[in-house]
Amino acid sequence: MEVEIQIPVGPQHPAFKEPINFLLSVVGERIVQVQPRIGYNHRGIEKAAESRNYLQMLELVERICGICPVCHSLAFSQGAEWLFEIEAPPRARYIRTVMAELERLHSHGLWIGFLMYVLGFEAAFMHLWRDREIVLNLYDKINGNRVHHSLNTLGGVRRDFTPAIVKAITQGLQALETRVEHYQTVFQREPTVIKRTREVGILPKEDALHQFAVGPVLRASGIPKDMRKDFPYAAYADLTFDVITKPGCDVEARLQVRLDEMFESIHIIEQCLDQLPSGALKVKAPRRPNEGEAHSRVEASRGELFHFIRSNGQTNPFRFKVRTPTLANFSSLQTMLSNAHLADVPVIISSIDPCISCCERLQIVDIEDGHTTMWSGNALRRYAMQWYQS
Repeated sequence: MEVEIQIPVGPQHPAFKEPINFLLSVVGERIVQVQPRIGYNHRGIEKAAESRNYLQMLELVERICGICPVCHSLAFSQGAEWLFEIEAPPRARYIRTVMAELERLHSHGLWIGFLMYVLGFEAAFMHLWRDREIVLNLYDKINGNRVHHSLNTLGGVRRDFTPAIVKAITQGLQALETRVEHYQTVFQREPTVIKRTREVGILPKEDALHQFAVGPVLRASGIPKDMRKDFPYAAYADLTFDVITKPGCDVEARLQVRLDEMFESIHIIEQCLDQLPSGALKVKAPRRPNEGEAHSRVEASRGELFHFIRSNGQTNPFRFKVRTPTLANFSSLQTMLSNAHLADVPVIISSIDPCISCCERLQIVDIEDGHTTMWSGNALRRYAMQWYQS
């Protein structure tokens, strides 16, 4: 007779670089119940925003996540520009698009390398992290920094693309495209990768919709949703590109979506460089914004990134809220992990490309009376357990 036992995974785990905990109920090697526990990281960024002006906020939001600082600063800039009633010039919008797609190339390459590390394919991990240096070196040429860029500003961008930078980006993309083609061939044929990813971590299309999955997780379940196409921003309305979807609904499909999206990112950047308009880099912003509320959505590498700004007409935001893709995808993990093998847990969790430090914010709204509560720390962990159990 098999007995149900509980096994904790995390908050410290060799496969995860950030603190997250799952209490798994297991019968034999099969998972029968999942109780996620979040709330180990809370940095108070949303509260810190209230004591900073809009220019200082750009430095703060870039530090929400070290992998996608461009997308965070872009989302905030677009919301703030709506409040200031200004619009970035065409050249700035194209530069923003190039930087966002370079960030997607870097993020997807980093994640694929990390997935190979979790699978035990350490040679592929080393090669992928070597190739991500191509993008990091381009960052360095563009703005003198490999991580935080400080490129987006209110009304445009701070730095221009010189002919030398355009040439360096073009050469870097050519080298990277060759490498991605190689990885795509290898991962489609490598038996270990196929065995560990195919039909693992299943998220059916209906569950992906009901659990509000976003980004590559959603598109790997066959649903063509992408903020760049559905609600174009920056220069995306002027460009042609495909929304990549796969029908597999498993870890392999999420891997293939990200690989194909890397080719699309290269295609988008090449269009931007060919069509790069001339003109100003930014427009001057007024001292104070208008009163009101603004929201901004961008398609970060992990999925839809949502910024909300409430202004009372003062130099500092009155309220600032962020919903990151990891938080949106977190609920889907319960479906992915149900009935999975215990040995596949690190692979399945890694397949959503989790960034725990940028998702530790949660607001609970009682739909009966409209009561709103902000949770953090132990209270958040207790509520999360009750929520997922129900």
